[in-house]
Amino acid sequence: MFMYIGVFVSILSTIIFFRKHNRDEPITNWPIIGMLPSVLQNLSNIHYLTTEALKHYGGTLMFKGPWFTNTNFILTSDPMNVHHITSKNFGNYGKGSNFNEIFEVLGGGIINSDDLHAWKQERTMLHSLLKRESFKIFLQKTIQKKLENCLIPFLDHASKAGAEVDLQDAFQRFTFDNACCMAFGYDPNCLPNKFSTKLSHFAYQKALIVLEDVAFHRHITPRCLWKLQEWLQIGKEKKFKEAIEAFDKFLFERIASKREEQSRCNNHTKKEDDNTHSDLIRVLMEEGAEKGKIMDDKYLRDTAFTLVSAGSGTVSAGLSWFFWLVSTHPDVEAKIFQEIKDNCVNQDGDWIASSVEEFGKLVYLHGAICEALRLFPSIPFDHKCAIKSDILPSGHHVSPNTMILYSLYSMGRMEQIWGDDYLDFKPERWISERGNIIHIPSYKFIAFNAGPRSCLGKDVTLIEMKMVAVALLWRFHMQVVEGHPITPRLSMILAMEHGLKVKVTERCT
Repeated sequence: MFMYIGVFVSILSTIIFFRKHNRDEPITNWPIIGMLPSVLQNLSNIHYLTTEALKHYGGTLMFKGPWFTNTNFILTSDPMNVHHITSKNFGNYGKGSNFNEIFEVLGGGIINSDDLHAWKQERTMLHSLLKRESFKIFLQKTIQKKLENCLIPFLDHASKAGAEVDLQDAFQRFTFDNACCMAFGYDPNCLPNKFSTKLSHFAYQKALIVLEDVAFHRHITPRCLWKLQEWLQIGKEKKFKEAIEAFDKFLFERIASKREEQSRCNNHTKKEDDNTHSDLIRVLMEEGAEKGKIMDDKYLRDTAFTLVSAGSGTVSAGLSWFFWLVSTHPDVEAKIFQEIKDNCVNQDGDWIASSVEEFGKLVYLHGAICEALRLFPSIPFDHKCAIKSDILPSGHHVSPNTMILYSLYSMGRMEQIWGDDYLDFKPERWISERGNIIHIPSYKFIAFNAGPRSCLGKDVTLIEMKMVAVALLWRFHMQVVEGHPITPRLSMILAMEHGLKVKVTERCT
């Protein structure tokens, strides 16, 4: 009895001691269990907790996980650390085995690749494809067609019916369809055309959201636990497997269809017709054939997964936060509307389809989009793994195989980077006194990552976001439904947990 009482008193004394001496600490480092309880206790508000902790510790801290779980890592929002990791000492920081295990669904795609030679070759090839004029024309036509045939009629119907719509869900369907068109030249019509207003359920489209959610939870769950779930096929890991199967089924069906199409058109398609069918998987297959290299299904699947996942969830999240911010800042909405009117409307007052040339004139819109991505980056955090020991600019020592996680979300909320108005939605911060766009280094404005691994799809994302913003803000006013909760989803993509419920009204232009 005395032994049990002694153990109880010891545990109670330890708890009281830690609570007393860590009262002002955002994250308590407990004996044995480390900082994990603080994370689990504040999981629903994890990005706020991370930001406050980083501010408290001067921008960088060592996260301590439970003993024997190998979950210790360095967490930072220091732009000089990020610049060092992503650029100055780029060769010393790869993805690491943890990343590849957590994101096994990416396969051998460019995001997962740690082989620098193979990664450079893949990046150079994809960069070349995305920069082609034929692809840019194809992309713009695809987005314009989807806007005119699907998204605008869908919102027009909601406006006339006086119905509430989940704008985030509409954007997720819209961007998924566009990403599939970009990758395969195939529109799955997750967002229906103007002849149908019914939103159907598509398992493969929703599977992506499940995969993003589970990948996030793999970061905060000790590896031994999620591996056990994976082995037993229970909980989130069971959903993960089902989602992979559903999405892979869709991808392999599209690849098989593309091979049949290539076989039928073998050497019959004229080169001048390429502008109308410049989907990336087709181009990869054709270029491989010209070089005598057969692109196997696994390679095409991994590439297609990267293209579709990167081109859908991230863009829809960015659009959702942008429209929420604009709808809650009427002064910003009025300025964007006037800019559209001045640059994208003809003499008869009719809206014209914007081109890249018109986009260059929409400086205020560009600033508003950058502000939305600063405050709500589509990917809220990223991580690297050190190959050799290193010293960060902040003075922190990095041992080999140490994971370094940098919070893109927190970096957008640091006063030392953005000034004392860092929480304000202020497009003007991106515009010079002469009315030009101000360039901010990527290691400070980190929404598209930084260094050699910066986002290949940055231009594609900005074009799509601007086209959607111009088309919708010219025609409609969005008002968030009163009382609708707006909170970030616990996922690899910074989507909204409860969607974005809005009332749509048509503008009298």
